[in-house]
Amino acid sequence: MFGPDFPFAYDDFLKHPAGLGRLPDAAKGTRIAIVGGGISGIVAAYELMKLGLHPVVYEADRIGGRLRSEPFPGGDGTLAELGAMRFPPSSRALYHYIDKMGLETTPFPNPLSPATPSTVIELGGQRHYARTLADLPPVFAEVAEAWRAALDEGADFTAMQAAIRARDIARIKALWNPQVARLDEDSFYGFICRSKAFSALSWRHREIFGQVGFGTGGWDTDFPNSMLEILRVIYTNADEDHRSVTGGIEQLPRRLWADAPADIAHWPAGTSLATLHGGNPRSAVAKIARGIGGGVAITDRWGNTEEFAAAVITCQVWLLSARIDCEERLFSAPMWMAMERTHYMQASKTFVMVDRPFWKDVDPATGRDTMSMTLSDRLTRGTYLIDQGEGRPGVICLSYTWNDDALKWLSLPVDERVRLMLHSLAQIYPGVDIRRHIVGRPITVSWEQDPNFMGAFKANLPGHYRYQRLLFSHFAEGREAPDHAGLFLAGDDISWTAGWAEGAVTTALNAVAGVVRHLGGGSAPGNPDPLDRWADLAPVALPE
Repeated sequence: MFGPDFPFAYDDFLKHPAGLGRLPDAAKGTRIAIVGGGISGIVAAYELMKLGLHPVVYEADRIGGRLRSEPFPGGDGTLAELGAMRFPPSSRALYHYIDKMGLETTPFPNPLSPATPSTVIELGGQRHYARTLADLPPVFAEVAEAWRAALDEGADFTAMQAAIRARDIARIKALWNPQVARLDEDSFYGFICRSKAFSALSWRHREIFGQVGFGTGGWDTDFPNSMLEILRVIYTNADEDHRSVTGGIEQLPRRLWADAPADIAHWPAGTSLATLHGGNPRSAVAKIARGIGGGVAITDRWGNTEEFAAAVITCQVWLLSARIDCEERLFSAPMWMAMERTHYMQASKTFVMVDRPFWKDVDPATGRDTMSMTLSDRLTRGTYLIDQGEGRPGVICLSYTWNDDALKWLSLPVDERVRLMLHSLAQIYPGVDIRRHIVGRPITVSWEQDPNFMGAFKANLPGHYRYQRLLFSHFAEGREAPDHAGLFLAGDDISWTAGWAEGAVTTALNAVAGVVRHLGGGSAPGNPDPLDRWADLAPVALPE
């Protein structure tokens, strides 16, 4: 995910042998607050610890945030990935840590991908079975071709992908910056409708595009969002070639928490985040204020207050006004506006464990798989089949939905959700009795219902580019006032690619660079950090 807004090579930065920065000896051991123990907070804490600082992590629930791998009760370690579950190889900063922690990945069974034995698309009561796109009726190929043509016509897709592959910063900027001004106020649906490719086709083609989408399934729930959000995903292949983490993605933040790195400054061998915390993070943050000594005062839910030299805040920004008593003077009025205007997508998933991957059974009458990865316009929308191998239970994500489709499930208990989902799937697979294969208790999540998140991930609306630039640029700009010093925002909603763990990781690295500078340090020799490159890589600023 190299660019396009801030084309900094985070993967090169991470693998450089000189490390991520240098601190004055007097600064080593300084305590830094980390608000939130998701992947962004844990990466920030891990790297600050390696530099010789003392991160203190506050977490309201459990380490991992939306990297949440929930075990089925009474199972054999079988998991449901409630948050992030599929990761594109272009997430190179994320994969740096996946590889460092020794985690293995396998292809994720997206629709029509090589990892998916078969896909069923059911729209308007018509069912289509396919192993490849060529097996579908011609209208689907027409939609796919119109999408590609619309991207080249209206967004320089082929040229931008070539520039990103070559890491040609000048070319990326030349292509992207004019598009920011042109497309900031354009919705995804508006872009589609105004394209020559789609306007030459029927409304039915646009409906199919919304229901089936590209890459991972239907994207009509994204139609109101800014077209810039969509371009960032597809330019960088973030929606293709996904992989899942064997044993669950939550292992990543937990292994970083427990890891004792060899290349560590100041601390004795064997030091880890876990040892620095006595095994557990601090409890939830209740208040953030300016301390009496000029630092950042953090008060936990039990009323304990400690003042820190700096704080990295990785929780979703709505929490700073809705759940945490955050002193107003800590951020400028424009920053508060940017945080309040952040638009979060809702998301819901429901999983069941089954006795075996029965969907691989072949119907002798048709020669088709008993059940397939399924895209539908029914309540379920997307149904994913997770094969753990012979002799292991299977997992079915009965439904993965966003926004309005997710809100339909919000008020329903898990058993009612499962009942309705099975009813919908029975219309698509009338001869398949999924119920008799279910074992154990279903698992469900609606992220907008969780008070520690209030939504699944940020997705900017048209006209929100200026707000997003303020949030992303916070580590580098606009913190000259004493009241704003020592605070650094990070997390996927601060990034340009929210909803992808890569953005959470890279903004954590931005915050690390900011903390190092705040304490009088700088980048490591020969390894410029994001602040060193800010002047020539900074996201374009639009006029007010």
